[in-house]
Amino acid sequence: MSRELWLLRHSQAEHNDGVADYDRRLTAKGEQKALRIGQWLQHAHLSPDIVLSSPAARAYHTACIVADTLAWDKSRVQQEARLYFQGFMEIKAILAELPASFKKVLVVGHNPDFEALLVNLVGGDKLAYDDELMPTATLVRLQLPDDWQALAAGCGVVLERIVA
Repeated sequence: MSRELWLLRHSQAEHNDGVADYDRRLTAKGEQKALRIGQWLQHAHLSPDIVLSSPAARAYHTACIVADTLAWDKSRVQQEARLYFQGFMEIKAILAELPASFKKVLVVGHNPDFEALLVNLVGGDKLAYDDELMPTATLVRLQLPDDWQALAAGCGVVLERIVA
């Protein structure tokens, strides 16, 4: 048996013209791309057991759009402050705290932390893509071992990478 981690980088956000980075909102295009990710999950009959999101406006809005598309109550989206630019090791610590009963975990957050986590879990040599590894509105499904207490470097396998 194995568990899945789904990393979703927030969708396209407005430039920070006088707005704090934390408060940047999604653009109309960003909302559409988040909707496409949710629709893809719905079409693939994939639903997470839990959704964790950075509390930054652009990430949380992305998570809520996906939740709406999957007919999830938005109140089930859990905001986790440590997902806002605290480094990939902090994300691994968050994952280690999750009960093993969560088999499919969707985490919505930011680069460079997500790309660093992906390289750590899978290995950079196994991530050859022509474009940016995780542009905005990109979902990466990873297969990981059951025990997330100490996720070792190279323990993951990319199942799918969806760029909206």
